Amino acid sequence: MGFLKLANAITQLAAIKVRMEKDIDEVGKIARNVKVKLEQMDRNNLENRKQPGCGKGTSVDRSRMSMTMYDHHALNSLQNLRQTIQEEYREVVERRIFTVTGTKPSEEVIDRLIETGSSEQIFERAIQGMGRGQILATVEEIQERHDVVMEIEKRLLELQQIFVDMDALVNAQGEILDNIENQVQNAVNHVVTGTEALRTAKRLQKKSRKCMMIAIIILLIIAAIIVLSILKPWAKKIMPFEGRPLLADQQPHRLVQNGQQQQ
Repeated sequence: MGFLKLANAITQLAAIKVRMEKDIDEVGKIARNVKVKLEQMDRNNLENRKQPGCGKGTSVDRSRMSMTMYDHHALNSLQNLRQTIQEEYREVVERRIFTVTGTKPSEEVIDRLIETGSSEQIFERAIQGMGRGQILATVEEIQERHDVVMEIEKRLLELQQIFVDMDALVNAQGEILDNIENQVQNAVNHVVTGTEALRTAKRLQKKSRKCMMIAIIILLIIAAIIVLSILKPWAKKIMPFEGRPLLADQQPHRLVQNGQQQQ
């Protein structure tokens, strides 16, 4: 019975190991893809600051930076989770070697066994030389390891799903940022067009004001000419003594007549 449980446990562990390796490879691919896209977004953010109205500290720049900072934070959290999973797996290997050999392995030995995959072979060879009591204890150890491995696989699947969601989020944010950039560019174009229109209107206003002043001056000149032509102030200066009797020195023609009569 103990051998049957042991065989079933080893078979289950082998199948789980294959699935875990597949999940780890998939997670690694998605993580690298997300990292590349985040680095591209960082470069795009720096390049976008050169656009008018998108400099450092503007609302557009803050929006872009907040999105990428959130993605970086999520990626760091996932990397921490992956590190935790690796540490837990190292503990599993360490306990496996201690169960078989009775001695605690060094860090170098654990790293070498994980890299080469030799821990499974060492464990199986050690089982073959055990008695019944040791086999039952080993079955319990394998069952415990099985539960740990199942938990690791569960976390790997969660990690993979989070990376998939992040990849979709990065793509969606890239489209959103492109749309924001287009809207900002359109707004900048409208502002430039409006500024040029205001300058044109100001020039036209100056010209119209100048024309109005010239027209007012011309009208004032015409009005002055009309008033002068009606009042004729120069006519009053020509006849200053109209209606008054002339004095003796102002009557030359009478003096001439008197002189002629005396002759």
